[in-house]
Amino acid sequence: MRILILGGTAFLSAEIARQAVTAGHAVTCLARGLAAAPPEGTAWLQADRAQGKQAYEKAAGDWDAVIDVARDPEQARDALEFLAPAAAHWTTVSSCSVYADHSVPGADESAGLLPPLAPGTAFAPENYGEAKSAIEHHATALAGAKAHLCRAGLIGGPGDGTDRYGYWPARFSRDAGPVLVPDIGGSATQIIDVRDLAAWILEAAGLRITGSLNAVGGVVPFGDYVDEAKRLAGYGGRTLTVPEDWLVARGIAYWAGKDSLPLWLPPGHDGFASRSNSAAVAAGLTLRPWQETLRDTLDDERRRGLDRERKAGLSAETEKRLLDEFQASGTS
Repeated sequence: MRILILGGTAFLSAEIARQAVTAGHAVTCLARGLAAAPPEGTAWLQADRAQGKQAYEKAAGDWDAVIDVARDPEQARDALEFLAPAAAHWTTVSSCSVYADHSVPGADESAGLLPPLAPGTAFAPENYGEAKSAIEHHATALAGAKAHLCRAGLIGGPGDGTDRYGYWPARFSRDAGPVLVPDIGGSATQIIDVRDLAAWILEAAGLRITGSLNAVGGVVPFGDYVDEAKRLAGYGGRTLTVPEDWLVARGIAYWAGKDSLPLWLPPGHDGFASRSNSAAVAAGLTLRPWQETLRDTLDDERRRGLDRERKAGLSAETEKRLLDEFQASGTS
């Protein structure tokens, strides 16, 4: 296939490009390349999508597949208007964050969506779900029956720049001191390995699969995930299981960001990490064992440095302060 990737320099889009080249496809990446260049073996059209439709002039022509990972609805719309008419297949990498309700475990693609981000509203992390909903709207309107709306869940695996899925195995590997863990052992976790997601996007493009499909992994209880993280890390120390309300009262954040506990979700999100992937699996999505993803993630964490500053999780200083306070309270 002749594949155009709008991106190709970071995490998922770079993995798609690498796999596509390995499979023998002719791959072109349209990207600024400020952080990195596209993978070896690709053609690089250096362009800034913030410039509007003119950014795509060098990419004009027929493509067997166009794959867009945009988060900005205006950039996604410009690309669709310029490129979709001549493209045989269009993949919009969307997100399960487009769903309006995250409280129902097992929900599928028929669940209601957030309203699209209003035109002229600047993209921001706080309106990520609405922005992706707007991008889906544009893809449906402009690519129509050629569009695959790939609703990805939390993406993990080697190279993850968000530092979420790798926090726990890295923490257990860092030192043998006590580890603070939220009391959510039965809560669901759900990630998709970046390598499996990239392979699925390429397979769907080749088979001209279209429509909305949840690209999510299997459901794994948080307790099982933590136990496997400890085993892989060879951790023999002590874990202190801390009530959720205790953590909330001390300003510890859910999910991601500074002073957070990754994979810990706020109330009302029982379905956020337990969406149905049945439709995608029936269409050909294949998933490796989650233990393999966790093992490879830990290997990647060790390469990148266990003591590095992270985008998600507790710093060593914050964790020690919390542990000291919790143990001094006599509730441990």
